[in-house]
Amino acid sequence: ELAPRLLSLHDQLCDVFERLSPEVAAVEQTFVNKDAQGTLKLGHARAIALLVPAARGLDVAEYAPNQVKKTIVGVGHADKRQIQHMVRLQLPGVALAGEDAADALAVALCHAHRRGASDRWAEAVSRAVVR
Repeated sequence: ELAPRLLSLHDQLCDVFERLSPEVAAVEQTFVNKDAQGTLKLGHARAIALLVPAARGLDVAEYAPNQVKKTIVGVGHADKRQIQHMVRLQLPGVALAGEDAADALAVALCHAHRRGASDRWAEAVSRAVVR
């Protein structure tokens, strides 16, 4: 049944936020595929991934799957194997608990790269202001 699984996801994600107190959050945007039911279920789970950090006052960054792949692998149409390889290279010693874990870490790495770039840009702009 879907409802108990979503409740479990919610409770587990709340537990992660309680234990680790993250300061940022990022999720992958939903893509529509041929399996409409699967896409809908993914949308429900994604809503929880957006709700839990938002309820704690965090902004949630969203990235398209191709943007994550391009940032991490360098190619927007990379396959799962390439993503896992690059995640392992960027996070040496990390134990990946499957493809989903690698995908989640890829989103986190993408956000770290993007956030770092935008922070550096904002800093450069603030220094370039003529006084």
